[in-house]
Amino acid sequence: MKIISADKIKNAVSDLCVRANLVLRGDVLGALKSAYLSETNNRAKRILEAIIRNASIAQKEKIAICQDTGLPYVFAELGNGLHVRGDLIKAINAGVEAGYRKASLRNSVVRNPLQRARPVYTPAVIHIDAVKGDKLKLTVFPKGFGAENKSQIKMFNPTAAISEIRKFILEAVKAAGPDACPPYVVGVGIGGTADYAMYLAKKALLRRISKGASGMERALLKEINNLNIGPMGLGGKTTCLGVNVETYPTHIAGLPVAVNISCHALRSATAIL
Repeated sequence: MKIISADKIKNAVSDLCVRANLVLRGDVLGALKSAYLSETNNRAKRILEAIIRNASIAQKEKIAICQDTGLPYVFAELGNGLHVRGDLIKAINAGVEAGYRKASLRNSVVRNPLQRARPVYTPAVIHIDAVKGDKLKLTVFPKGFGAENKSQIKMFNPTAAISEIRKFILEAVKAAGPDACPPYVVGVGIGGTADYAMYLAKKALLRRISKGASGMERALLKEINNLNIGPMGLGGKTTCLGVNVETYPTHIAGLPVAVNISCHALRSATAIL
């Protein structure tokens, strides 16, 4: 069995925290550049140009893309042929703190959600999946809360039509309006339970942005961009860069649908150890 040390995991997570917050994902940057070329609203075009320039400066000057460096979210896929020497959870959290300190990133975590108090760096939200193989795949996903606060979930009747589901997703984006820094990437989770649908919606944001692999994704992208919210909510046809939908089996008596929105600074970084 392959063995990996907790220190190696800590160092990898630290590097991923820095990369995710300083270097915008290639697919997101590409989508922004495509939107800039196709946008016809002059004000929207200038805003997109500023967003793209901001990403370039962040990478060059090694500063955060956004001041809200998010609540660190870590997805770990642990192979069944791999043994971790040490505590995996502690190693991930130690890596998050080390990376955030190294890059002078904002600490935004309050350990008691009701009493609040002074912000710290950890704990991260961590999901661990057991998979085949002898590798550990780590993805750091800093989720800013301007967008996270616009999350929505609805428990539909199992007889609900797809048109009803699309309307709910569209209304969730309309409710977000300008508040979550559009253009957005919209993650949708359908199925499972209430909590699992929201997990799927967030995980959907890790997929590369495309013009929509399914008819539903393409239709939603078109409908959302017709809202004319535009970049930073000031009008234009670029309200959304992409819609990713993930599904999972569910109970015969229910149909959970969750929406998780990302701002234009959709940040994540992945490493395989």
